[in-house]
Amino acid sequence: MPKPKKGARFGGSASHQKAIFANLATALFEHGRITTTEAKAKALRPYAEKLVTHAKAGTLAHRREVLKVIRNKDVVHTLFAEIGPFYAERNGGYTRIIKTVPRKGDNAPMAIIELVKEQTVTSEADRARRVKASQEAPAENVVEAVEAEATEAEVENAEAVVEGLEDETATAADADEAKKD
Repeated sequence: MPKPKKGARFGGSASHQKAIFANLATALFEHGRITTTEAKAKALRPYAEKLVTHAKAGTLAHRREVLKVIRNKDVVHTLFAEIGPFYAERNGGYTRIIKTVPRKGDNAPMAIIELVKEQTVTSEADRARRVKASQEAPAENVVEAVEAEATEAEVENAEAVVEGLEDETATAADADEAKKD
């Protein structure tokens, strides 16, 4: 039987690689995030995303296809009952790979692969836009209040000046009458 030649072989044989990815996918769906080597995380991503796509379909045939890979029925149930419906509106991109510090013993590059929790990036943008708008709205109200206070103060100052001028003209008129007498 021909053996695949393309790409790195994890674990030596094809059957061992298949077992490694099945175990990594099981752990990913069970815990939501796992830490592994960067190469394994990059190879696991399309494998896990195909399983999530099967879970989105949710048919019995798709469940049996997933059960060929993931032997833990509890994890398959979680995948079909929670994870699949959560990504129903999302077309791919169910996982995220975050590079971390190298492993201490052999300095192998490590990464965290996790299921994306947010529905879409636009939800984050909408949330940020709403927060910014709510922060700007009170700021605008404060500016309007300060301007209103400033105009009220100017009006009061103008009234005081007018009253002062009226008082001065009245005292000047009294002084003129006193001189005439």
